[in-house]
Amino acid sequence: MKTFEVGGTTLSLALFVDVTNSKELVDLMQTGTLDPEVAFLNASLILDVFPLFAAAQKTLVAKSRDSLTTRTLHSELVYNYSGSKHISESLKRCGISDSTSYILVARFGASADEMTVIKSLVKGTEIGLEELEKRADQAQIHKHYKISAVELGISSLSDAMTCRIAARDAL
Repeated sequence: MKTFEVGGTTLSLALFVDVTNSKELVDLMQTGTLDPEVAFLNASLILDVFPLFAAAQKTLVAKSRDSLTTRTLHSELVYNYSGSKHISESLKRCGISDSTSYILVARFGASADEMTVIKSLVKGTEIGLEELEKRADQAQIHKHYKISAVELGISSLSDAMTCRIAARDAL
């Protein structure tokens, strides 16, 4: 687990591989019984943490304005990370499914005790965040964010993702 300062609060991240209980995690989220509340993201679509920070900042701004698009702060993070304006599509694509085995867990303002509980909820092996780039599905990222080869000639994939995340509401 690693904790970052974002927008005046903290964002704690933990990366898991070989997760065997994603169906149980999805059920807990859908029934609203997940405690503590967290965001479960499909880690194969996360190249590095910078685009996630952009999504986190947008989430915190929406919360400060009482204008969340989704029902919870953590589902808003998944929605903002997607770059799409379609809520259900965003949550399906960037969130986890019953068969997801590579998961990034995110929590705003997490205490050490909450992160211990979260780690016990996920039945998988925690690995370092530096593994994100090696394990990212770049073909899926290109397709999801509609990033062209021409754009990558002048920008990195991470920067292109971040621009789409940050500018979604302006387009």
